[in-house]
Amino acid sequence: MKKITIFILIFCSYLVTGQTTSVLINNVQIFNGKDEKTIVGNVLIVDNLISKISTGPIYTDKSANTKIIDGKGKFLMPGLIDAHWHSIMTANTLEDLMTGEPGYAFIKSGNEASNTLLRGFTSVRDLGGPSFGLKKAIDEGIIKGPRIWPSGSIISQTSGHGDFRNINERPVSLDGHLHHSEIIGGATIADGKDAVLVAVRENLKKGASQIKLTAGGGVSSVFDPLDVSQFTEEELRAAVEAAEDWGTYVAVHAYTPRAVRKAITAGVKCIEHGHLLDDETLKLIGEKQIWLSMQPLDSTTRAGSNAEQKQKKYDVAAGTDRIYSSVKKYKLKLAWGTDLLFDPSANAKQTATIPAMSKWFTPFEVLKMITHDNGELLAFSGKRSPYRAGKLGVIEEGAYADMILIDGNPLKNLDLMGDPEKNFILIIKDGVLYKNAIN
Repeated sequence: MKKITIFILIFCSYLVTGQTTSVLINNVQIFNGKDEKTIVGNVLIVDNLISKISTGPIYTDKSANTKIIDGKGKFLMPGLIDAHWHSIMTANTLEDLMTGEPGYAFIKSGNEASNTLLRGFTSVRDLGGPSFGLKKAIDEGIIKGPRIWPSGSIISQTSGHGDFRNINERPVSLDGHLHHSEIIGGATIADGKDAVLVAVRENLKKGASQIKLTAGGGVSSVFDPLDVSQFTEEELRAAVEAAEDWGTYVAVHAYTPRAVRKAITAGVKCIEHGHLLDDETLKLIGEKQIWLSMQPLDSTTRAGSNAEQKQKKYDVAAGTDRIYSSVKKYKLKLAWGTDLLFDPSANAKQTATIPAMSKWFTPFEVLKMITHDNGELLAFSGKRSPYRAGKLGVIEEGAYADMILIDGNPLKNLDLMGDPEKNFILIIKDGVLYKNAIN
């Protein structure tokens, strides 16, 4: 009687979801995200979690409607994680967002979310933008896309990296009006401790898993030079305290030693970028076990809309080699991300910088960074993490069934990661097959 009841429940689940309740992937070379040594074995997925991993045969109940896939000895690894992504801003140009119809921009973002998943990214940490609605649509299965850890609006001071107003627009504090970027949830201009507290709490209210502030000058912003520091220590500390009250952390956009050291003094636990840091500050980051979320920027190009922005891009990118070369010396907790934004044509190259990382790291170190290590950073959100039923960035029993199957071994040839359309033959997120080019 018990077996009959189980069968009925499984069958009904299949009718409702249209998905099999379990997937068995046989004969794959398994990279678990943590260990350089791989094993040849089989992986059983039940619902959205990894149920069993074995070097021997895995037997399943014939009534369980299991989809069986012959992995043909291919390379199975955890789904990729982009630790610095902008789900809305990367799908649109700045003009789209500032002067266009919001509905159009959000529809484009939904389409780009699907493309992101098909590039093998099963999770992203969104570091600024109105991604709450997109996340909800993905979680409810309305559209396809990666898991999203949203920050909500970018919190910026007046004249800061997140201030998208033109030179003639006054802030609300000076009897001006909310800017369009604030109305759509892309940014919040906050000056003073009280305003920062409100901005942080508003993002947390909407479901932010972490908080993002701009603590220094930026490349894409028009009015702030790279060398400037932004927000007072009191303002930064207020943001940290409000975030910690909710059990999560603050990440700050910052490049320079002064901006980063002020943020660290205020209690910030994650630095985004940091390409212009000196050895003393890098040592401090390592000693305090603060996360450094970096991007391997290319200094050979001076992309930008004007000469000043092109130079800022070059100056920042030129620091990439020195910072990556210091990672092991100072024992830095390093995350990897792309930070693509305002150029939708560039998104197809989201994995392109992965092979470039071989200049500083072994293939194993790179693969571990973009899976297990980034997964550890996602977990840093604690109870504010929107996905806590299983671990991410690893292939182990009880972890989320987020994984990709690769035609070739990236531990031996990291260049395979640069062409996901060709080389990623199986993409699974939350136990669901979104790409299957092996059968």
